[in-house]
Amino acid sequence: MHKFIVDSMLGKLAVRLRLLGFDTTYHSDIEDSLLLRRSREENRLLLTRDLELTKTRGANAYFVANRKLLDQLREVIGRFKLDLSPDQFFTRCSVCNELLIPVPKESVRGKVPPVVYKTFQQFSYSPACEHYYWKGSHYHRLLSEIESILK
Repeated sequence: MHKFIVDSMLGKLAVRLRLLGFDTTYHSDIEDSLLLRRSREENRLLLTRDLELTKTRGANAYFVANRKLLDQLREVIGRFKLDLSPDQFFTRCSVCNELLIPVPKESVRGKVPPVVYKTFQQFSYSPACEHYYWKGSHYHRLLSEIESILK
């Protein structure tokens, strides 16, 4: 399984990789030297739009050439031959990267909007950032996006 660390230029890509189920850390404000060190220490591939950073001695880094999000995602998926298994989609928190835990509907009462509680039956939870997820319109929009990438 691939693990990534993404620099500040690719924050949206980090979110999409997480939604696809890939362990992806993101740091919006971090020195390049610390980013490279974390990449080595955590055995993560650094994805960046900084070509000079990829030339750093000992860097385990890949320059993402595309500028548009969906093209970047296609590029990374193709370059690293990522296995896109639907059972791993939406298993990580898009905010903090933590693995999501399925939770019973009763446990989310008062923690999600009332209309969401009434409408949906399945919920997931990130214990790290306490974010709740359900398969609403955002979920379906992202599934369509994934389908367009796979074509």
